Amino acid sequence: MALDQVDVDNLDQKGDMSVFDHIDELRGRLIKALGSIVIVGIICYIFNDEIFKYVIFGPTQEWFPTYTLLNQLFGSDIGAVPEFEKQAIGFAEAFITAIKVSFVIGLIVSFPLVFRQLWLFIKPGLYKKEQKATRGIVFICSVLFLMGVSFGYFIITPFATKFLMGYTIEGVKNIPTLGSYLSYMVMFTLPAGLIFELPVLVFFLAKIGLITAQTMKKYRRHAIIVILMLAALMTPPDVFTQFMIGIPLMFLYEIGIIVARRVEKQNAQD
Repeated sequence: MALDQVDVDNLDQKGDMSVFDHIDELRGRLIKALGSIVIVGIICYIFNDEIFKYVIFGPTQEWFPTYTLLNQLFGSDIGAVPEFEKQAIGFAEAFITAIKVSFVIGLIVSFPLVFRQLWLFIKPGLYKKEQKATRGIVFICSVLFLMGVSFGYFIITPFATKFLMGYTIEGVKNIPTLGSYLSYMVMFTLPAGLIFELPVLVFFLAKIGLITAQTMKKYRRHAIIVILMLAALMTPPDVFTQFMIGIPLMFLYEIGIIVARRVEKQNAQD
């Protein structure tokens, strides 16, 4: 579309804002987003002991829901986790780890508010029909992200913890530090939350014509190979665990195909 053919009526009134006005608004949005993370983080720090006992160290305990469910389904002690000592090495590792935990949980819990502030900054730059097409995007992205984090926490983390703690080298005692344990937990959860945003990514790529449902169908086999490789990287070398990781990722890919098909129909109507 030529510049002189742009539908001015469809542009938001914020198109009159200067660059400095946009920067000022962005600063305000970032302050609100960061403020929500800080508030939740402070609350988490207040309940530091309970969070470490039931949330952070939960995947290392036999009462963890994942182990309990597997034991009930398979009638065996599959949920048994090797006991290991937890230690903090360094002058301030315990304190720094507690701060990191508060920040990470604050980020996860505040994600809907953070993303909403980001979207409120982006939304005025869209046409009216684009705003209508993306209605509910904050809710959808938030739900997918929290589902991904929950998947990483309840599925990936327990199996990975069990494997890594059960893997030993003769003559070497496996004693993980508090910081390393937290780093692995973050690695197993936050990326899973981002991966679950695949349908949303497909939506935007299909909207601008970079991807189609037919293309995704054509390269489905290639996608399956990539998904299996990704599952192998995210999990220990256990076929059962990789299967449990791969199936939801394949399901997300199929949802992406459906999303791309619906976007193509909308583009054709427009």
